[in-house]
Amino acid sequence: MMDNVSEITMFTLSGLSGTTNYRHTLFVLTLLCYCVTWLVNLTIIVTIVVDKNLHEPMYIFLCNLCINGLYGTAGFYPKFFIDLLSTTHVISYAGCLLQGFVVHSSAVADFSILVVMAYDRYVAICRPLVYHSVMTTQRVCVCVFFAWLIPFYLMFLSSITTLRLRLCGSHIPKIYCINHLVAKLACSASIVHVIVPAFNYTFYFLHIMFIVWSYMYLLKKCLFSSENRSKFMQTCLPHLLCLITVLVSLLFDLLYMRFGSKKLPQGVKNFMSMEFLIIPPIINPLIYGFKLTHIKNRIIQFLCGKRL
Repeated sequence: MMDNVSEITMFTLSGLSGTTNYRHTLFVLTLLCYCVTWLVNLTIIVTIVVDKNLHEPMYIFLCNLCINGLYGTAGFYPKFFIDLLSTTHVISYAGCLLQGFVVHSSAVADFSILVVMAYDRYVAICRPLVYHSVMTTQRVCVCVFFAWLIPFYLMFLSSITTLRLRLCGSHIPKIYCINHLVAKLACSASIVHVIVPAFNYTFYFLHIMFIVWSYMYLLKKCLFSSENRSKFMQTCLPHLLCLITVLVSLLFDLLYMRFGSKKLPQGVKNFMSMEFLIIPPIINPLIYGFKLTHIKNRIIQFLCGKRL
């Protein structure tokens, strides 16, 4: 047994074992994927920032969603590229906790931002006469601030509880670090490390329930109004598709990590681990870019060399 946590300074990541024969191919494909992620997200961000006509709550929240996509992938891709080009796959204790913090906080920040986007659409469709008085610049700033602060704070607490554990192992069967797998290396169970994740899961489950409730209410409102139906299809449908993409991608990894079979091929395990870090950051900006007319028109004008 380890006497204290300071004796473990490095972790071994075993997710890339057995990929020697196609490691360079995987590097090229993931590099291409990362470049596409930056391209689509940066396009949306720059379009919204440059065009003053898009400085509205819905687009500001969308801009933050794209920024979060870049933030989360930055916690995964650089280390993954290094491991693909290396024969040893190790990460320092501090680097492991940092990577876990970035990956976790990005995942839950998606839900926080999607919640404020759902609230914005609820006010826009159900209370259109007071929309501008409710969604003021000050309130939008407060929503954005807490959409970032709360995930960072909760994941910081989770990282601190992980840091305080006494570890008796250094092997992580994944291609990147997460707090849950570090905690499984603990010499003894900790009630705090059960309570904190349970609170986080409950807290963000309530986020999902709020979004579901808001959309049930929106659908009820839209049934008898063609104008509301048009607003729903134009602005709410992309949001709903983004929620489904994030939720399904994240559930793949969470369910496998806790209940999955160890007999699955390593490539399948890796894909399920990477899915929520690859698919939502690419799909979400594409959904909004193609569906929101204002953004699509601005991008087309920019590509054609016209002034925005």
